[in-house]
Amino acid sequence: METTTDARDGGVSATTLGIAGVVALVVLTLFTTLSDPAPKLVGIGWVAFAAMAGMAALGRATGDVSAFGLVWGYGLAAGAMVTSSAVFLVPDAINHDAKIGGFGIAAGLLVGFAAHTVGHRLAHLDLPIDRTAAELTAHALAAGSIIGIVYTAMPSLGPLLGLAIVSHKGPAGYAAAHRLVRNGRSVNVILLPASGIGVAALLVSLLEPPSSPTVQAAVFGFAAGIFLHVALDFLPHCETGSDVHDAATGHDHDSDEAAHARLDTLRLNAVASTLLGGGGVLTAWLLVA
Repeated sequence: METTTDARDGGVSATTLGIAGVVALVVLTLFTTLSDPAPKLVGIGWVAFAAMAGMAALGRATGDVSAFGLVWGYGLAAGAMVTSSAVFLVPDAINHDAKIGGFGIAAGLLVGFAAHTVGHRLAHLDLPIDRTAAELTAHALAAGSIIGIVYTAMPSLGPLLGLAIVSHKGPAGYAAAHRLVRNGRSVNVILLPASGIGVAALLVSLLEPPSSPTVQAAVFGFAAGIFLHVALDFLPHCETGSDVHDAATGHDHDSDEAAHARLDTLRLNAVASTLLGGGGVLTAWLLVA
């Protein structure tokens, strides 16, 4: 994953940051594997890394972002995340304590919205690293921490939940790479957020999990709310001003009629992709149940 320039922000090399993230993930992987020969979190972390780094490389190589690719990438990921959160996290939260679990879900949704909104302030700050990478890294560390808490609190969970949750890393890396290249930045910095989920999840797994039913209800509810917020945020919107609209119309280079017809077709693809993403989780669950 290279570009012709290794952009620097505040003297920090994009490649150095990316390598640091990968090294941290490798070290934690080796440490975790010594105590658990088949750790689920290691697999989930590396799948997230491969998805984000791989799609970032594809995004750099292809140049312009494909509207069709964005719709299907976002839609499949969003459908899988909505279904997984509703099936694997919400019932556990409610079973531990219905009221506390419900408050946890509400808190996760509201905190997720607040964090996403406040996170846009990063675009206006003078940060020592690329702003896009900073936002992605903060998001990855938060998601990884929650995944680590959930799997530590309930080791019996299969890997399906984690894999569905990190499915959005692929399209996120693809779109981020396009923005970085467009702004003359190095795509290598995406290695940092790509490593972030695994690093955070493995670090959190070293902690003692909560045992109180009330605490577990709050934890699982909050996790469900956070992931539902992320899933809803990734639903492929095809309205004017969206990423899909810009990719489909070339930033309003098409006529209004042509753009409208193209977006109408993409809306049908958006519905189909989200349903297929949710159906994929259902199919996988039926096969492993």
